[in-house]
Amino acid sequence: MGQMPPVQATNTIATLERDWLPVLAKYWEPNTKRSMIELLITGLPFVGLWALAVWSLSISYWLTLAISIPAGGFLVRLFLIQHDCGHGAFFRKRVLNDWVGRTLGVLSLTPYYVWRRSHALHHANSGNLDHRGMGDIETLTVTEYQALSTIGQFGYRVYRHPLVLFAFGPFYNFWLRQRLPLGFMQAGWRYWLSAIGTNFTIALVAGLLIYFIGVKSFFLVHLPITMVATSAGVWLFYVQHQFEDTFWRNNPNWKLQDAALLGSSYYDLPPVLRWFTANIGIHHVHHLNARIPFYRLPQVLRDFPELTNIRRLTLGTSLHSIRLALWDETKGKMVSFAEL
Repeated sequence: MGQMPPVQATNTIATLERDWLPVLAKYWEPNTKRSMIELLITGLPFVGLWALAVWSLSISYWLTLAISIPAGGFLVRLFLIQHDCGHGAFFRKRVLNDWVGRTLGVLSLTPYYVWRRSHALHHANSGNLDHRGMGDIETLTVTEYQALSTIGQFGYRVYRHPLVLFAFGPFYNFWLRQRLPLGFMQAGWRYWLSAIGTNFTIALVAGLLIYFIGVKSFFLVHLPITMVATSAGVWLFYVQHQFEDTFWRNNPNWKLQDAALLGSSYYDLPPVLRWFTANIGIHHVHHLNARIPFYRLPQVLRDFPELTNIRRLTLGTSLHSIRLALWDETKGKMVSFAEL
């Protein structure tokens, strides 16, 4: 990476040193009317595309697969609305956030209460080498990787392979792993109730749809839609933290604001993709304060344009992140197996 120009370096230092918590406080308040509109313009098209995909089975399965792409996009957006509900950012009242989040968890195959707790731990510890694992993509340092046995290194290489991360992994995580409150098995009955309740409701809804359209039609339609959505969702989560100059530190050198600004990317996507991903690409601001509704995040960038120069990735440059696999503590950056 080239040397940062002095002016840009000065601006970056000022941005990092500013206390952003009080600055962003005015963006916290959700607009109930706007939130309801966002929910409707996402949920209704998803239901319509799902029904259209069922109808298309009688014409061509290639048409069904084509419809599954935008349908998967709307499912991603529904999950991101669930994500805002989990942060208490979508509605003013917690009970409304929770019930909308639980309902959308049935569509996203994600037990809301379990995910909310796991994701809160991710926000609290993102970029902290001493607190990894919960809600994160597993990332080893070069030293940790070299200390593994040959079998251990092979297993980690398999885990970090793109086919596993973005194809098989999402299927396993959302269809299988989320059926149990893994990580919270002994943390209390609420986590079990969330998982089992979500499973029961998924089975009920799927059973009703299968009763009306048949088991074959159900899976021919729903499976590709969820595969598109889960793979896209995992890619978004991956690229938001797995990039070359990301942030990893041990205690006591880890600071929450530094982790937010330096360890979370600003994924500057084209407008259409920005809409389908509910502005989650403005991830550094989201990590600065997760209570900001997704539809207010662009306003933060307009009011504070200096934030657009921090850890910016484009659709093209983000593809470079696919090869990265290890945190090199001596170089202070992510490296590939080939570089190691």
